[in-house]
Amino acid sequence: MVNTIRVLFACIENSSRSQMAEAFARSQGAGCVEPYSVGSFPSGSVSLKAVQAMREVGHDISNQWSKSAAAIPDVKFDAVITMNGNGGWPLVRAGHRDAWDIADTKGMSLSQFRDVRDRIEMKVKMLLASLAC
Repeated sequence: MVNTIRVLFACIENSSRSQMAEAFARSQGAGCVEPYSVGSFPSGSVSLKAVQAMREVGHDISNQWSKSAAAIPDVKFDAVITMNGNGGWPLVRAGHRDAWDIADTKGMSLSQFRDVRDRIEMKVKMLLASLAC
């Protein structure tokens, strides 16, 4: 039996970067990863540019919603990844922490958004490989 690896992707608004990371982890780590995303100050919605950019690569995140820490389970995560490079979320129990320093997408053009999406996908692939998933 394979142990499920729990990964939390955290950012500020939980409206684009962490949502995209969660979607990539869900598809690329199917059967191995239980991904979550969360924001310290949830915006209440997922960015329409994030929805469009992800749809372009075959992922539908239109049913996702912006979540706070109250929406995630009270468990020890195998990894907590912050998108904004600050490493925060000290109250979330985790075996591994990393800060990716992914640029905030607020105000970005769709072309810039795509670059961020592609960088997140690459980082998720590297993370899953490092977690032996």
